[in-house]
Amino acid sequence: MGNSGKVIWLTGLSASGKSTIAKKMQELLREKGKTPLLLDGDQFREAVADHNCGHDPESRILNAYRISRFANMAARQGLVVIVATMSLYHEIHEWNRKNFPDYFEVWIRADLDTLKKRDPKGLYKHIATGDAENLPGMDLTPEFPKNPEMTIFNNEDLNDVSEVALDILDRATISNFK
Repeated sequence: MGNSGKVIWLTGLSASGKSTIAKKMQELLREKGKTPLLLDGDQFREAVADHNCGHDPESRILNAYRISRFANMAARQGLVVIVATMSLYHEIHEWNRKNFPDYFEVWIRADLDTLKKRDPKGLYKHIATGDAENLPGMDLTPEFPKNPEMTIFNNEDLNDVSEVALDILDRATISNFK
């Protein structure tokens, strides 16, 4: 990788498995002696703590650009950056491709019934009862990646998240995997 790092961008709807897979990737990289940076969309929002940045489309795009720019800065310092965020806008994916030193996009897919069953944050339940709004895949139309380097269909429980994480790291050409 030289002096430039890499960004592995996991995108998909809420409850698709992005964070679970990203955490396992981080763990595997650490086991190999690497120091990855994990940028989880929810944790990033919490860290930035911009109470004016909501979940409406404009705020989602603003937050996605913040994550992209931060990931870009870290990758240019030589880090492997794992991003787990919805950020389902073509303009974000295009910006990433133009600006990152090395970018690998993974679309984590799951059908709506599976997402509703998982629903760890209760978002789909709140949308159904009318207590929430602005959820991609429900009342916001997501813009799924046009040409991801990898697509993972995650409709079932992943019995071995390690295998999925290893496959991503291997295909993203992070050395010494598989």
